[in-house]
Amino acid sequence: MTTRDVLQVSGLSIRNANLPKAAPVLQDVSFSAAPKSVVGIIGESGAGKTVLAKALVNWVASPLEISSGQLFFEGVDLLKQPAERFNAMRGREISYIGADPTSALDPTVPVGSQIVKKLVTVKPTLSKREAKEFVIETFQAVRIPSASKRFNDYPFQFSGGMMQRALIVDALVTNPKLLIADNITQPLDVTVAAQILRLLRQLQQDFETAIVFVTASLGTAVDIADKVLVMKEGRVVESGGTSGLLANPQDDYTKQLIHQVPDIWGAEPFHSEQIDEHPILSIRDVSKTYQLADPDVVFGKQAVQAVRGVSFDVRRGENFGVIGESGCGKSTLSRLLSALESPDTGEVLFNGTSLSSMSSKQLLNWRQKMQLILQDPYNSIPSYMTIGDIIAEPLRIHNLEKGNALWTRVKAVMTEVGLNLDLIHDLPAGLSAGQRQRVSIARALVLEPEVLILDETLSALDQVEQSKLLALFADINRRRSITCIYISHDLAMVRRICDRIGVMYLGKVVELADNESLFSKAGHPYTRALLSAVPVLEEKPFEESVYLLDGEPPDPINIPAGCSFRTRCPFAIDQCAQEEPNLEVYEEKGSAAACYVGYAKLP
Repeated sequence: MTTRDVLQVSGLSIRNANLPKAAPVLQDVSFSAAPKSVVGIIGESGAGKTVLAKALVNWVASPLEISSGQLFFEGVDLLKQPAERFNAMRGREISYIGADPTSALDPTVPVGSQIVKKLVTVKPTLSKREAKEFVIETFQAVRIPSASKRFNDYPFQFSGGMMQRALIVDALVTNPKLLIADNITQPLDVTVAAQILRLLRQLQQDFETAIVFVTASLGTAVDIADKVLVMKEGRVVESGGTSGLLANPQDDYTKQLIHQVPDIWGAEPFHSEQIDEHPILSIRDVSKTYQLADPDVVFGKQAVQAVRGVSFDVRRGENFGVIGESGCGKSTLSRLLSALESPDTGEVLFNGTSLSSMSSKQLLNWRQKMQLILQDPYNSIPSYMTIGDIIAEPLRIHNLEKGNALWTRVKAVMTEVGLNLDLIHDLPAGLSAGQRQRVSIARALVLEPEVLILDETLSALDQVEQSKLLALFADINRRRSITCIYISHDLAMVRRICDRIGVMYLGKVVELADNESLFSKAGHPYTRALLSAVPVLEEKPFEESVYLLDGEPPDPINIPAGCSFRTRCPFAIDQCAQEEPNLEVYEEKGSAAACYVGYAKLP
């Protein structure tokens, strides 16, 4: 340890006290962090990253316990100090930000008030007025729009990106010397994640804070970290400076992680093998508006325009992607496509038949052909049913199979998706996130559908498990010729699996292109902003300094006139404020973008 190190971890081991003969959860972990440095900790799920992060702030809960090691903070071994002293430092000199921003604050108290309460507790010499002014200034520093107004908003009124910024304010208002950031960008859109990384780099220099940045994404670690620790099964298998580790990895596991970071521009664009040019799904001028209570008007209503005049076709056998930031209307569109909701205007046609014209019995029969797989692997399957019964339930609902024939079909689909047949009578409680998603996939496939809609199905998984499931879907697409619609904010994923892609912004499709054209040419500045923010190891054709966006999309209650993207677009012209552009073809393959500036004039 040098005299300048803020943190030194030496030989830290953690075990499960209830399983004394089991391998340690953490084993002999050592590293240090200097002021203004960022230490990245990477590894797949189960590597011990979060256990390590919580150990650094003394949140190791029973039955886990620290069995050996030292934890020096500014030269003092905190593990030898009374728990009261360690706890007193948390939130003052050592701060922690977790992966779930939506549940980190009290939902019944305004966000700003909660942070002020913490600040005056830590710095009692500050008055509440001074603390409020400081918090609002810090809100502005992290680019929370309308900071004075947002100060009084409740957590549910913040988007995921704004809540993560608020938690950064909460962590930094006390000017801590050490910040633990535990997987804080995984649940965020690529543009918001890139903004958060840029913000952390800036604030770190301003506050001279040392940061321990935990992530499952090697590309994200490379974007922010000065040095990287690679963890596997509770051990550090390799560490070193970021550039040196990438250029000359020594451990086979590190080489595997580097290999698994997907190439975007160096990869061949995806092509499904069997595409019928006739559309299986047609979306015709579909719109959906929700009426919400207006908090400023008694009995007043506000119209949230979730989907606005969307039209496109999905061809039989193709993989179609829908991408965009949170709040752009992707999930609302998935509910319209799966007939969970009906559009206010326009129609969705399946093989030429409008879903709105179907009777209840016809819709029930149609649902065998169209299946929706959701994002959350923990809440999308019932915890009280066995895995076999979960997969068998659709067959029983549609009265398709009984007895031995039913279980033969269940076992066949379990084998197809890579689930061990020994799990058939087990409850889901012991399954990993990846295994749970395989159960959801099996439940959908057992009906032999023609179309699968995957709404952020893989976003909660680490890159290793995601790669396995992408390979599974590619195999299913090849063998079954199923049409898949991938709804996601993960551009690396859609690059690897989709034939064509629609880009949504504030409820509208602003670009519609084949895979190769979208990633190499991209005719809309919003698409280029998304591509500039992807965390990859390769060189990007669209520079972050030119295209990366600030702030959040406008409120869908008050959408700007003209082009809805113009308030964030660095290339907007006068015409953009006057009328909304239509999709115009910019490429010979039929790719189209809704932009007055045009592909040829974008840098």
